[in-house]
Amino acid sequence: MTSPSAPATVVLVHGAFADASSYAAVVPLLLAEGLGVVVPAVPNRSLTGDSASMASVVRAIPGPVILVGHSYGGAVITVAGAEENVRALVYLAGYALEKGESLGELQGRFPASPLADALVRTPFPAEGSNEPGVDVSVDPEAFPAVFAEGVDPDLARVLAVSQRPLAARAFGEAAPVAAWRTKPSWGLVATEDRTINPDVQRYGYRRAGMTTTEIGSSHLVMLAHPREVADLIREVVAATDPSGAVDRH
Repeated sequence: MTSPSAPATVVLVHGAFADASSYAAVVPLLLAEGLGVVVPAVPNRSLTGDSASMASVVRAIPGPVILVGHSYGGAVITVAGAEENVRALVYLAGYALEKGESLGELQGRFPASPLADALVRTPFPAEGSNEPGVDVSVDPEAFPAVFAEGVDPDLARVLAVSQRPLAARAFGEAAPVAAWRTKPSWGLVATEDRTINPDVQRYGYRRAGMTTTEIGSSHLVMLAHPREVADLIREVVAATDPSGAVDRH
């Protein structure tokens, strides 16, 4: 049983076309504040499978969790955030799905971003099936401008060739639960995002009744503006502490 007064651990969930290193600039800032931090690897194979993987990470933490999700990681925390010890959700340029909704359905309500023309599809052997799976990644040449504008150019080039692709099946899977319905939630909109239309972010956050912040940033907001992201996470930790809890709306 999680003690409501126990210190919270921040779990940082990365998105598609990225990995745990996308939080490399934020982690030192959180650790310097004495916060517990975990940055797990997301398999990026399926929404339900990835959410189950992150839920297992959350359950293994002996105390409350602040669950942070970037991009596709927002869809993952929407499901994994239903775990009992999750105290709050934080979305960074992320997808906040409704129960029964898929990434494709939410994205399809809005004009496509420049990402759509930069996607590359590659078959991979799917375990237990005679049919190959399909991995989706970003053309490395387009990656810096579409995904990482404002990030150090040398780092952006490294990220472009070290992507963690997302299996195409994840785009069509419906979220079995929407944890933001029962957990306090915050959302950060990257207003210069060329990967996820900022209006997709705004719509999901508004629908969820989140406390929302907007920042002039590209999609990789954690690397382009790490201090602002760390400040938001610290605010959420403080706001949801039992000694100074705030209402959801």
